[in-house]
Amino acid sequence: MLRLENARIDNGGFFLDADLTVEPGQRVAVIGPSGAGKSTLLGAIAGFYPLTRGRILWGDSDITYAAPGKRPVAMLFQDGNLFPHLTVAQNAGLGIRSDLRLDAKQKARVDEALARVGLHDLGDRKPAELSGGQQSRAALARVLLQDRPLLLLDEPFAALGPALKAEMLDLVATLATETGAALLMVSHDPTDARRIARQVILVTDGHAAPPAETKALFANPPKALREYLG
Repeated sequence: MLRLENARIDNGGFFLDADLTVEPGQRVAVIGPSGAGKSTLLGAIAGFYPLTRGRILWGDSDITYAAPGKRPVAMLFQDGNLFPHLTVAQNAGLGIRSDLRLDAKQKARVDEALARVGLHDLGDRKPAELSGGQQSRAALARVLLQDRPLLLLDEPFAALGPALKAEMLDLVATLATETGAALLMVSHDPTDARRIARQVILVTDGHAAPPAETKALFANPPKALREYLG
């Protein structure tokens, strides 16, 4: 279980308040206007932005001051962060070891992850040789290999076309279900939330609201959500 208790996040002088809980295995969309603080929320959970008050907990562990690499978090960014000089398999393998000194068992895990995301025969290629959708799959394989119980997605599929984005969202939802990972996904598109998220965190006016059930929230949106949806 992820908890932000009376937290105030400082992103270079921009402050976001959050007091909320995300249950294990839950899929949550984070929506709101541009600049409202959606990425700030994920960045704080991942350890990239400090708190000026409150704390962040994972289960019974206080991770407020834990380094990013010591948190139970895997994060997928907008650009995928693939290294152009490494092969697809090597990029994925970074999810296991940063020095890429993988033993046979670990290399088999990489092959399995690439197969799971539909790249079983592309491990020797460089990112530039892949389509946008394939690059997203490679980045997702690396996240999968990190094997963390909390998956954060900061609009990694925003540049993809509608059909391909829907395909990737479905794949993420399937993988989260299979692994039992909790999922927080930033999106500007309410359709994304309706597609795979059981709950929604609405971020507006420097405040991240507690998760609300997706269907109920869109059926009877609060004023801030109505203004956002237009």
